[in-house]
Amino acid sequence: SVSSSSVLTVACEQTEVLLFDPISSKHIKTLSEAHEDCVNNIRFLDNRLFATCSDDTTIALWDLRKLNTKVCTLHGHTSWVKNIEYDTNTRLLVTSGFDGNVIIWDTNRCTEDGCPHKKFFHTRFLMRMRLTPDCSKMLISTSSGYLLILHDLDLNKSLEVGSYPILRARRTTSSSSDVTSSGSSGPRAVGSPCHQNDSGPLSEKHMSRSSQREGGSPRNSLEVLTPEVPGERDRGNCITSLQLHPKGWATLLRCSSNTDDQEWTCVYEFQEGAPVRPVSPRCSLRLTHCIEEANVGRGYIKELCFSPDGRMISSPHGFGIRLLGFDAHCSELVDCLPKEASPLKEIRSLYSHNDVVLTTKFSPTHCQVASGCLSGRVSLYQPKF
Repeated sequence: SVSSSSVLTVACEQTEVLLFDPISSKHIKTLSEAHEDCVNNIRFLDNRLFATCSDDTTIALWDLRKLNTKVCTLHGHTSWVKNIEYDTNTRLLVTSGFDGNVIIWDTNRCTEDGCPHKKFFHTRFLMRMRLTPDCSKMLISTSSGYLLILHDLDLNKSLEVGSYPILRARRTTSSSSDVTSSGSSGPRAVGSPCHQNDSGPLSEKHMSRSSQREGGSPRNSLEVLTPEVPGERDRGNCITSLQLHPKGWATLLRCSSNTDDQEWTCVYEFQEGAPVRPVSPRCSLRLTHCIEEANVGRGYIKELCFSPDGRMISSPHGFGIRLLGFDAHCSELVDCLPKEASPLKEIRSLYSHNDVVLTTKFSPTHCQVASGCLSGRVSLYQPKF
């Protein structure tokens, strides 16, 4: 479910998109054949245009003023399309799918036949992709437990083989030697999911000079992390949901163990600043808060979110949602950063479903939160505090 200031849109497991008035809860319209397969994600580009993506491998653009037909359909992915992001400054649409591709679409040159596009990045086991609010970073989560961060992002620059450096894979709480090794090709990430056309490992040695800026870090430099997850005990984990703090201060992950017997919501603070030396390990994230989840509905992905001011998290919890804070007073993250990882505080629990809740979203303009469950019911809440 996705909210704009005037409409709540709901992506459905079948081919439908539902539209509601978020204030009156009135059903406005059903796009019964929005796609030919499951609709996965919806992204508003402005107050009237929005994009949908689907397991039918396509992205569709829609105009709220004329919902009887699509503005256009975008073809380029070869498997299920799961994520849509949008850079409002450049008007570039960014999508990712289970084909492992991140594709850039130029909506400035959109026609009824589609938009010019290019493949920007590829990685195996891709689950979710997000842009930070200022579009300075791209984060990609994988089903193999890796989190990839592209720093100093330049979406206009296609990432071909050897066009960017890899800033050494590492675990957020251990030394880089645990996950890196050196060979004749230079430092590389052991087990790193990143590859371009399977043509070999990426390394600092292969960085093109054009990607270096005088006095600064290279554009689109890649960092590979395996984030610390509480209770994991070296069993590995899958990062199923990925969200960004609205002020760009942190990332929010939903992680499940490979054995599906534990599920966690974790918040990681961005630690800015380049490494002391270009080849020294970099670790941009620090685990600050976490909470174990109910782990109801094993195997299903649960999408969580930040509130518009970033003070609360709405997280699916069994047949309802929990509103979580960094402390009991819903303080700003920067005002309650602990020295060591601390539990998230449960502010309120909201239960109205008779099935597992899979997604939740705050209204960008009102004190309102929506949730959707596996059986298709959508609930709207106006919590009082």
